Amino acid sequence: MDTRNMSAEEIESRVARFDALQPMSTPNDLGNLSQDALDVVFARRLMPVILEKTKNPFGTTAAIFGAAGTTMNVSVCPPGQGPTLHTHHNTYETFMVLEGAFEFSVGGEGEETVTLGRWDVFSCPPGVPRGFHNCADTDSVLLTVITGGVHERDDVSVPPSVTQRMREEFGEETVESLRKIVTMNE
Repeated sequence: MDTRNMSAEEIESRVARFDALQPMSTPNDLGNLSQDALDVVFARRLMPVILEKTKNPFGTTAAIFGAAGTTMNVSVCPPGQGPTLHTHHNTYETFMVLEGAFEFSVGGEGEETVTLGRWDVFSCPPGVPRGFHNCADTDSVLLTVITGGVHERDDVSVPPSVTQRMREEFGEETVESLRKIVTMNE
C-alpha cells in the first residue's frame, strides 16, 4: 500500500477549528425565510464542518471539503428547538450529543421517541423519518455525521404534515423556497 506525505498547507486545509466555524449558507442562499420558518427545518445554529462539493441542504460553507461521502455538522439549539420530522432516503444520519440533551422522534408520525444525553449516540438508517429537539433548559450541542455516496447529499424530504404546517404558518412562498433544498411532500 502506497503512502504519501502532506504539506503543512494540505494539513491546514483539512483542519476545522471550532472557533472559526461558519454558519451554513442556506439561509442566505434562500434569502426570504424568517428565522421562525428556518427553525422548523434546521437547528438554530448549524455549522458545517465537512461537506462534499455537491448539492446539499446545508449550503456551500464548510471548514473542510471532501471526505468520501461524509458530511459533518455541529448544531446548537436553544431549549425546545430542533428540526422537524424529515427523512434522509439514501444516507445514514448519526448523532452524538456533545452538551445538553435531545429528544428524537422516529417513525412516520414520530411515534417512537428516544432521549439522548451527553456523549450518547443515535444512528438513523436511510428511509426512516426522524426529527429532534433540545429537551434541556439551556442550549444543547449536537454533532451530526451523514454518510453515504458522495452524490447522495440531496436526499431529504419532509412528510405532507410538515409541508401543510409550513404553508399554513409561513405561506406558499416559504414552501416554494424550501423546495430548493428539500422535497416537500404533499
